[in-house]
Amino acid sequence: MNTLPSRYRAWAVVDAQHRLQAIDLPMPPLAPHELRLRVHSCGVCRTDLHIVDGELPLASLPRVPGHEIVGSVVELGVRCQRFALDERVGVPWLHGTCGHCAYCASERENLCESAQFTGWSVDGGYAEYAVASEDYCVAIPPSYSDEQAAPLLCAGLIGYRALRMLPDASVIGLYGFGAAGHLIAQVALAQGRHVFAFTRPGDDAAQALARSLGVTWAGDSTQTPPTEMDGAILFAPAGELVPRALQQIAPGGTVVCAGIHMSDIPSFPYRWLWKERCVRSVANLTRRDAREFMAWAAEHDLKLSTTAYPLADANDALDDLRAGRISGAAVLLA
Repeated sequence: MNTLPSRYRAWAVVDAQHRLQAIDLPMPPLAPHELRLRVHSCGVCRTDLHIVDGELPLASLPRVPGHEIVGSVVELGVRCQRFALDERVGVPWLHGTCGHCAYCASERENLCESAQFTGWSVDGGYAEYAVASEDYCVAIPPSYSDEQAAPLLCAGLIGYRALRMLPDASVIGLYGFGAAGHLIAQVALAQGRHVFAFTRPGDDAAQALARSLGVTWAGDSTQTPPTEMDGAILFAPAGELVPRALQQIAPGGTVVCAGIHMSDIPSFPYRWLWKERCVRSVANLTRRDAREFMAWAAEHDLKLSTTAYPLADANDALDDLRAGRISGAAVLLA
């Protein structure tokens, strides 16, 4: 193993200017259960944008965002046993939990009040190196390249958890057809469901991507789909889409809000919610979600639509995501 440097380069939030700055950080010591990774790739998630733009407040600065990390192990904490040196691993949003509260004890660790999150409460993957808790890392199917694997670690995992909240829905609407939408559409289609893809008005590229993957219908979020839906997942962080989706789902259907941050939901008539329609949120993910989705991805040939950026161009990637110029997922390559 090569000698590790004493410092490394990262792109971090250092102030309220909505821009990342390149900084040099000291290489931190490892706790007994931690891995040190040489970062190969890191997905660019809308949650990163919420962090950089100040919509998700940070407890301290600087903070390195990024929670879809693919890297190889370059150093092991003294108690690490799951992974070996040079092995490729993935680091998701959930960095760690307390392990003993009522939520953790009932397989709901995603709701742990003491949870820490990669790229928000601890430094993430917009960097040359990253530190992660071994217990919360996940093995990556070898059939996916570093660039392809990165979006699986949040767009895939959170989307998969959201889809599981619609177990009986045969017709599903996906509002927002970016990184998560284009992955979860493929999962739903493989399960024999019908998928309606809703995009931003005028986003012809996203609609073309949806059709290329075999969705039943694609249009923009202001349009009415050809039939009622049994449920819908909102990947777009726009609260005004909740009443729109409620008007398109059948009685007994569910609208799942899959983002960590969303703009306020406007008031709407009770009749749109009546007949046992439901609105619910997705909060984070569990290690079980990660294991199950990665096993599913290993057995299926997911088609990833990615746009790659050098790590040094992280601000450009965020600008393109903010402006809706990315079709599929953006990925930083270190």
